[in-house]
Amino acid sequence: MLRLFVGIEFPPELKLELSLLCSGVPGARWVDPGNLHLTLRFIGEISEDIAADVDAALAGLKARRFTLQLAGTGVFGGNKPHALWVGVERHPDLVRLRDKIEQALIRTGLAPEQRRFAPHVTLARLRDPVLDALGHFLATHAQFRAAPLPVEHFSLIASFPTKAGSVYEDQADYPLTG
Repeated sequence: MLRLFVGIEFPPELKLELSLLCSGVPGARWVDPGNLHLTLRFIGEISEDIAADVDAALAGLKARRFTLQLAGTGVFGGNKPHALWVGVERHPDLVRLRDKIEQALIRTGLAPEQRRFAPHVTLARLRDPVLDALGHFLATHAQFRAAPLPVEHFSLIASFPTKAGSVYEDQADYPLTG
């Protein structure tokens, strides 16, 4: 069995820039900088033969290159925050790519994604965070804006759980057209 997701990987300089944000919130379990990415579709655990079908479906997908803009910070969980993130500005080509991936995966027999697509980059998982520190973090980094990121491909990525956290391994890259 493989635990897979479809995502956009970041260059080392963007991972470094994001990692420099990762401090100052007691109760935060920061994501390893090497694992920072944008998830387009979580797949979960599937057999290797279904993974081969997923790869074939994604390889046949046609979508345009576009530019991604990371900006701002926020949390999921409302009054009980459980995840701290950097936002991703909506771009029509990002949404089209995500929708094409969803349709391709449904055609392979996977169940449709139930959650609304909320593009973000998870910086930390939160467990009983110190809310004053979290509020300070959000206020301090509200104006965060990374350099625009040209997106020329997306990837099928495997996640391997370890005691120290998940290790991600690129399984395949799929080019976007000009």
